[in-house]
Formats: sequence, C-alpha cells, structure tokens
Amino acid sequence: MGAMRPDGRANDELRPVVITPDYITYPEGSVLIEMGQTKVICNVSVEERVPHWLIGQNQGWITAEYGMLPRSTHTRTRRETQGPRARTQEIRRLIGRSLRAAVDLTRLGERNLIVDCDVIQADGGTRTAAITGGYVALTIALKKLIRGGLIHARVMRSPVAAVSVGVVQAEAVLDLCYEEDSMAEVDFNVVMTAEGQYVEVQGTAEGSPFSRAQVDALLDLAQKGIEELLALQKRALK
Repeated sequence: MGAMRPDGRANDELRPVVITPDYITYPEGSVLIEMGQTKVICNVSVEERVPHWLIGQNQGWITAEYGMLPRSTHTRTRRETQGPRARTQEIRRLIGRSLRAAVDLTRLGERNLIVDCDVIQADGGTRTAAITGGYVALTIALKKLIRGGLIHARVMRSPVAAVSVGVVQAEAVLDLCYEEDSMAEVDFNVVMTAEGQYVEVQGTAEGSPFSRAQVDALLDLAQKGIEELLALQKRALK
C-alpha cells in the first residue's frame, strides 16, 4: 500500500454507494445512484414502438441518453443545445450496449425503452455509475411490464454493473474519483455481467504503456468492485 488516496480509501475500496429507487415519480423506472460525490439520475421510459429499422422483427430495443447538468462540475458546463458532443455520443452508446446485454430483446415485444442518464454532480466515474444505476431503473420498468402481463417473465438475462479502475502513482486503484482520474497513468472502464462475462473494457494509457500483468490486476480489481455493486443492485431491487 503506497500513498493514501484523496478520500482515504483502500486501493480496492469502492466509494460509498447509495441507490435510491423510484426517485422521480413519473418514469416507468427511476433511480438516483450516488457513488461518493458522483450523482446520476437514471429514468426509463417505455415506448410502444421500435426504431423504424426494427419494425416487424418481433423484438424490442433499448437505447440510452446521457447528459451533464450545467453545474454538475466545478465550473459551469454549457448545455449541449447544438446536439451531443463526441464524448456524450460515445457514453450514450456504451450505456446502451451495456444495458442491452442485460435483456433478451426478443422477449421485449415491439417496444423501445429509453434510459435517460442525467449527471447532477460529477466526481469521476459518471458513465460507470450511469450503467450501474441504469440497470436498476431498467429492471424496475421491466418488472412493471411483467406484472402487467405485457412481456415474458424471463426477459431479464443477467444483471450488469460497471466500475472504473486505474493506475495512480504506480498503484492499481478501484473506482477513481475525479482527482485520481485526472492524474491516472492508466484508466479503465469495465462493464461485466453477474456471470462474470465482459460487456465492454475501455482501457487507455495516459502516460507510459501498460503491461499484460497490469491489465490482469486491473480486471481482477474491477471484478471485485462489480461483484459488490451487483449485490447493492440486488438489495435496491428487493
């Protein structure tokens, strides 16, 4: 164990996680997820239609939107009124792919679920928090459809959660806050299912390249964190 982390956590320790279901009244599924100082509202809307390219295919679709509110950051971030920036587009696609992995789209019927992830406070790991919270909100919405007899009871495939890991001052650390993220030598976002399968691994060297051994260590660390997040999701859905 090297230098102490900014918030005093152990290297393999998540920030405190709070998942509040039914945070907003109107959506079919809603969650506020807090991971330390990062706070994201995930709302799910159900549309009784699919994108035009899926009409007649007898399956559904799940898509995600992501945005950061102007004062979610230290200084005001401008609203994306001219359409989403490249980073936003990339994160939307990542969230969509991750949540589709949790659902059997052929059992969804011809309906589209939109998962809106709005960052109200950002302190690193907003995309991974959006996936972890988005899964809970999605499950709440799907359970309502199942109870209403509208979709197959086995529409859910496998729970999905995500976390960031990185190398900061030569130490492998779990769930980076912004201060760590901004000085990380290596930065990974990992999305996994409850079966231990990967949906996505995004890994970048910010400084010098990383070794295979470092990748293995980071993936082990991510798996530990994701297993804890999956348990917290389960508890929130009880």
